[in-house]
Amino acid sequence: MLLAAAQTQPIRGDIQSNLNDHYRWVEAAAEKGASLIVFPEMSVSGYEREDAPPLAFEKNDQRLAHLRQLATRHQMVIVAGAPVKMEDNLFIGSFIFYPDGSEAVYTKQFLHTGEEITFQASLEYNPVIRLENQQFSLAICADINNALHAENAHRASSSVYIASIFFSPNGIPEAYTLLSNYARKYQMTVLMANYGGPSWGMDSGGRSACWNPNGELTAALDASGEGLLLVDI
Repeated sequence: MLLAAAQTQPIRGDIQSNLNDHYRWVEAAAEKGASLIVFPEMSVSGYEREDAPPLAFEKNDQRLAHLRQLATRHQMVIVAGAPVKMEDNLFIGSFIFYPDGSEAVYTKQFLHTGEEITFQASLEYNPVIRLENQQFSLAICADINNALHAENAHRASSSVYIASIFFSPNGIPEAYTLLSNYARKYQMTVLMANYGGPSWGMDSGGRSACWNPNGELTAALDASGEGLLLVDI
């Protein structure tokens, strides 16, 4: 099974340009035969806090209709990040588009300091993805800083852990250590997608990567610039 992680450079607040970028990477992954593609945290809007409310999406949002269509056309699971409004609360979320045309939303469970001013954390929206004979759990950025998150994925019997992040260059070494440790400790494949350029006035560290269940780094992109990481598990 081939998995893909897109390292993108979203334009701040330019939803349509960012969606066009998503379409391009989905098509590129489909040409290679990928069964799943994951994008970084809030990949559709770019990382935002105070400006997130007017950029927020809702479930079954028509602006995301083409991503739904691409998931069906290419029989691929697409995981794309955005601020999400549900039941009058705003979350940092990942939309999951399935090959059968359905969708689900995962919400960030552990927030960075300062994010709580704008966003809610929630354990309620925590779907798993099932592909072939494997189960996938999702994480968004600061989720990986809490060891309980990966432990819960293991307890849920997930064999693949997918992290959509926005980590700075200084934060990447810690992310690599954490994700390698989770892969080894819980015998999971770990796939991570990060930005390849700045967002919210901050530099990103890129280096989207994959670790095998022994905790070994099997593939990684550069520290800057966009790209598509493809791994066969």
